[in-house]
Amino acid sequence: MIVVIADCTAVILGLWILFALLGANRANDLVSAVHDASLWLAGWSHDLFTMDTAWLRTVLNFGLPAVVYVLIGHFLAARIRRA
Repeated sequence: MIVVIADCTAVILGLWILFALLGANRANDLVSAVHDASLWLAGWSHDLFTMDTAWLRTVLNFGLPAVVYVLIGHFLAARIRRA
């Protein structure tokens, strides 16, 4: 269950990165929902990186939390399995 939650958070963050890089219509309900969820999930890393290049800033500020959630989720699941 922990792995599924961690992977779902990474998918949401990855979807937002993809939408932002491809210039998705933010007025669309799906894009808006993914954006809102990703802002909440990546709140702790908001503006952690402030590069001038918008696409790089988006990838880093939303990609880092995705990687962290996956690593922590899989680590916790492995520890629980061993216990």
